[in-house]
Amino acid sequence: MTTIASGTDTLTRDALAVLQPGFTGTSAPSWLLRRLGEGLASVGLFGRNIATPAQVAALTAQLRAERDDVLVAIDEEGGDVTRLEVRTGSSFPGNHALGAVDDTALTEAVAHELGRRLAACGVNLNWAPSADINSNVDNPVIGVRSFGADTSLVARHTAAYVSGLQSAGVAACTKHFPGHGDTAVDSHHAMPRIDAGLAVLESRELVPFRAAIEAGTRAVMSAHILVPALDPVHPATLSRRILTGLLREELGYDGLIVTDGMEMQAISATYGIERGSVLAIAAGADAICVGGGLSDEPTVLRLRDALVAAVRSGDLPEERLADAAARVRALAAWTASTQTTTPSASVNGGGTSERGSSSAVGSDARTDVGLVAARRALKVTRGAHFAPVTEAPYVAALTPVANIAVGDETPWGVAAELRRLLPGTETGSFTGERAGAEALAAAGSRRVVAVVRDAHRHTWMAEALDILLAARPDTVVVEMGVPQSPPRGALHIATHGAARVCGLAAAEAIAEA
Repeated sequence: MTTIASGTDTLTRDALAVLQPGFTGTSAPSWLLRRLGEGLASVGLFGRNIATPAQVAALTAQLRAERDDVLVAIDEEGGDVTRLEVRTGSSFPGNHALGAVDDTALTEAVAHELGRRLAACGVNLNWAPSADINSNVDNPVIGVRSFGADTSLVARHTAAYVSGLQSAGVAACTKHFPGHGDTAVDSHHAMPRIDAGLAVLESRELVPFRAAIEAGTRAVMSAHILVPALDPVHPATLSRRILTGLLREELGYDGLIVTDGMEMQAISATYGIERGSVLAIAAGADAICVGGGLSDEPTVLRLRDALVAAVRSGDLPEERLADAAARVRALAAWTASTQTTTPSASVNGGGTSERGSSSAVGSDARTDVGLVAARRALKVTRGAHFAPVTEAPYVAALTPVANIAVGDETPWGVAAELRRLLPGTETGSFTGERAGAEALAAAGSRRVVAVVRDAHRHTWMAEALDILLAARPDTVVVEMGVPQSPPRGALHIATHGAARVCGLAAAEAIAEA
């Protein structure tokens, strides 16, 4: 059983319990272990904390030696957003690829296998899935993290993902409530605003969250977005109207409410993390996520003390803080008591691609479910200048700046996988207005494979493709973001995501075309 250090009063324990901090290093620092002994109930893991599955398992065991019911959270969406495989790229395609296949049994199987791997490492809370509808094609932070732009599709796959993940004993945290899809601003940098009316929000944004609640999601993450139709003053994370009035009372949700990272500029640059944390708990949030950028003991102590001071000044009702802490402990108790089950899924029908529709993934093939899904998600189109790629090509990666959620440390593309299939393949990365000319010069006489990511959102990238295709009509185009334009190139491959496994599936398609 967990033993709380003597001398730690109830108010301080509750203030620590609602925090979900990060830390640096691949083992737990002494300050973190000490705070776990004083009442801290959750810890967040990020890419900086991860080297190997064995190391993560040792780390989580170290945490549980101090507190046996600690919640160990991670942002492991699969696809473009991976922490467990941050240095290699994910073994699982992300939401957009799963939505492109549109087989809910496959989505559930992928989520279950991802959850099984997390559970094997001692992780029991996943800040996933994204239930956002990608209704704005220029969205800079959601994109392939969404199952798609269709409301009913996103809803059914969100529910399937929640069921699959939680069947492995890992709590799902459905995000970003009330929906981050119709934004053109990244909340890591500024405050996004959604001006949709109530009727649109009800029939679009809220539908996947209703499905997640019905599926039993154990947690919901709030979005740092302003939605005037719901609250003209406060962003969702700080809005009692949205968290308590809408999510709790209207939608009937009774699980844990977690904030998005409080160090994100939408909150930290407008309210500050201390005041923002107090307002979030007062509004109805139960857990404060902090640690993506702030990961030290002083931050934890500042937030703890801010919550305690707010209670003592009357700005935060003590009962609200106690209720929030109780919800955190309740989820910790659920994860501690949940046994993982042996994966057994039948993946049938519901979607095809030009790569075929492998339809059976049982327990003997569970580790291949990610590749099965990535292959099925491919959309391959042959153009007028199609010719097979028979010799080692030149891969020109037209590389945009990665958003913070994805990070720039995770590799993407097809070159590494294509090099194994076509030895001698060379590659280069290009960006900016001269990208097309520079890629042509670097390729020389080699066949060009142009790899892009959301070409519709980057003028320079679209212009580079124009240059490449004008000079070399036999260029192969691989779109690893959200495909928008009509297919271009002698061979056009839409992967619907940039995970390593999506790159492998695309490389196979190039080599076999």
